[in-house]
Amino acid sequence: MAVHDMASGDFALATAAPRPTAAFRERLLLVVLYIVILTSSVVFIEPSPHDGLMLLLAVVCVAAGVRFDRLLALLVALLVLFNFGGLLSLLNVVGQQKTIQYTGTSIYLACAAILFAAVLSHETMPRMATIRAAYILTAVITSCAGIAGYFSLFPHAHDLFTDYDRALGTFKDPNVFGPFLIWPSLVLIERMLTRRIRLIDVLSLGIMLVGLLLSFSRGAWFHFSVSCLIMTILSLLTAPTSRTRMRILVMAGIGAGAIAVFAAILLSFDAIAHMFRERAQLLQYYDVGSGGRFRLQELALGALVDFPNGMGPFEFSVVHGTQQHNVYLQAFLVYGWLGGVAYLVLLGATLMVGLRAVPSRTPWQPYLICAYATFIGEVLEGFVIDSDHWRHFYLLLGMIWGMATATFNLTRGRSAPLPLGIGAHARFG
Repeated sequence: MAVHDMASGDFALATAAPRPTAAFRERLLLVVLYIVILTSSVVFIEPSPHDGLMLLLAVVCVAAGVRFDRLLALLVALLVLFNFGGLLSLLNVVGQQKTIQYTGTSIYLACAAILFAAVLSHETMPRMATIRAAYILTAVITSCAGIAGYFSLFPHAHDLFTDYDRALGTFKDPNVFGPFLIWPSLVLIERMLTRRIRLIDVLSLGIMLVGLLLSFSRGAWFHFSVSCLIMTILSLLTAPTSRTRMRILVMAGIGAGAIAVFAAILLSFDAIAHMFRERAQLLQYYDVGSGGRFRLQELALGALVDFPNGMGPFEFSVVHGTQQHNVYLQAFLVYGWLGGVAYLVLLGATLMVGLRAVPSRTPWQPYLICAYATFIGEVLEGFVIDSDHWRHFYLLLGMIWGMATATFNLTRGRSAPLPLGIGAHARFG
């Protein structure tokens, strides 16, 4: 469970020895948290095992004495407003079971984000190390499934783990499978850039990057590129020494070259090269024309004026034949003006809270940098896809708010976090 992260000199924190009962409850919490994250990629069935285990995690959190920090009040308030708007929009689609289920899922995911934030606001390092270990393992497993499906490595693998010759692993949609792999990939890349390179990390990263490529998701490729760039910049700005900054620059150059060579080798396969050329085109047939996503987004903008309380879940696709593929339009169409504004404020507040916490030297700073960079990529990808029910989006939300809260509590009584690049060499003892 990434013991080296918890025990290393860079990350270890001196803590008082817990009582035996408290220690057992904390270990139980870590075990359940590990299993919950490990099952987070199994979403080809609804409800997924991950969803059921979230209830168990909530019960164990109560038993372990997980506290709700008052700094999370804004997160809760915005998620409540967002989902209250969704409940109001149900008045337009009364009696439809599918729409009630959609709203219920939204409420559940909001609760999941709050729960993760509460978990990570205290005892942050061992809990983040647990999430890291489980997330990387499940990302590697689902990537292997996607690779096996794409290359038909065993009977029925192609039918199970691909969709229209695009790898989807254990997901329902390649466009969700690809972004799911980005945070664990960044965590491994960040460690290679700033600290050390291990063979297991290289192999794990290689498997995930193959899965990401074979998803043939343009949004996920863009998301990874943007998030990787932001993570590298933040790592540079917060590096403790000039030697570390030089290492990051050199390793970033080597890494970019290695990824380019790796991609070139994969593209030497005719099937992959053909699909890549097709998917790499800026505009696809479903982007343009009277039924394309851009036309649908124009229609969605008009609908915002006509339905201030929202149209309700799925109603836009009922009227126009398909969704508009834009999470911000989705927020207003499904959750009304109240929910849409709350969603935009939630994203803005998360970006501000994360940016304020990122410069502070804490044991979990590398994880926060990766979560923040991934979140920015996901915010940008939201302009071309509906991501409001992505489970890993709400995990990222909880990560940022939880680690930021822990950072503010740790630095309380000290000077406020300095702007990026200023005083980044300071270390906590």
